[in-house]
Amino acid sequence: MKTETKLAIDGGNPVRQQMLPYGRQWLNQTDIQSVVDVLQSDWLTTGPKVTEFEQAFAQKVTAKEAVAISNGTAALHAAMFAADIQPGDEVIVPTMTFAASANAVVYQGAKPVFVDVDPNTGLIDVERVSAAITPQTKVIVAVDYAGQSCAYDELRDLAEQHHCTLVADACHALGGSYKEESVGAIADLNTFSFHPVKHIASGEGGMVTTNDAQLAQRMRVFRNHGITTDHRQREVQGSWFYEMVDLGFNYRLSDIQCALGIAQLNRLDEFVQRRRLIAKRYDNAFASLSEVKPLLLQPEAKHAYHLYVVRFALDHLKADRGQLFSALRAEGIGVNVHYIPVHLHPFYQNQFGTTPGMCPAAEALYESIVSLPMFPGMTDEDQNDVIEAMNKMVEHYRLA
Repeated sequence: MKTETKLAIDGGNPVRQQMLPYGRQWLNQTDIQSVVDVLQSDWLTTGPKVTEFEQAFAQKVTAKEAVAISNGTAALHAAMFAADIQPGDEVIVPTMTFAASANAVVYQGAKPVFVDVDPNTGLIDVERVSAAITPQTKVIVAVDYAGQSCAYDELRDLAEQHHCTLVADACHALGGSYKEESVGAIADLNTFSFHPVKHIASGEGGMVTTNDAQLAQRMRVFRNHGITTDHRQREVQGSWFYEMVDLGFNYRLSDIQCALGIAQLNRLDEFVQRRRLIAKRYDNAFASLSEVKPLLLQPEAKHAYHLYVVRFALDHLKADRGQLFSALRAEGIGVNVHYIPVHLHPFYQNQFGTTPGMCPAAEALYESIVSLPMFPGMTDEDQNDVIEAMNKMVEHYRLA
């Protein structure tokens, strides 16, 4: 049977009838039962599952402390609070990231300073970081884009030299490592997300890891309105008294979510192994296509593959990224784009005077990339559909 060659966007038959998402959770009966057990318990929030999740997570990533937070954005905010970011401070952030990496800086009244990225990896450009440091720089944020770790040795050297806190936005990289050092134990503060498309899911949820017990306690107070004790602690103490010592937020993670997080954490190795196998199949499938280029891998990092991002060689194709994106969606392949560089968003242009052209490598990368479906629950047949759609589209748009 001859493969359909006419693109679905032009009226041909799509590769898939049902859209394949770029990412989704993978739950089993054990995960479901863990939530049911909590629903039948005495504690739905601020209960024992929170501490259990924190301890299990810290052990998994070989950090001394882990603080459960309501979501990944709140985790970044808690990290900025722990680093004592104040109005007038500057925080260096790569522009190729989700807006939350910079928004957390603004929440503290500080200024995000956007720097460019390596065009082949999407990771923060260390030389650009060095050039952007001023006496007002207090934090360097490294984003482990797509699941690959940044050059942490060089970033740590810069942070120590300039007395800055190093924060890892590791929301893409749980289960990865850098020079055999586990993601989560590398920076001064390391943040994670448990959104359903991430490595483990708790519905919504986040975590901050650190080896500094004082920073961990500062974040535990921050997530609880700035109050020094929570309801369960006062229940154990037989006390009603509490004190608010900082202006905090309600960033608590419930026992329901923590129970699911614990169950999912037990499957993390399985999830990451499957993601790496999917990435290897993609690598092999696209190796002969000069029009499709996966991001480069760094030998020091062991990739966790939250995303599988490809760059299109647009000079070899008679279509732009927008057309390629639409064509793949029409074939039933739920591609996405990660990310619009943050400095291009209207809020940052209006409030901080950022402009196009500030970060040319990130801007050019943005114009050429898509994220292909990547989640451990996808089957080989699902992936075959992605590969078929990519080949079909490239053949159609290839320059003669």
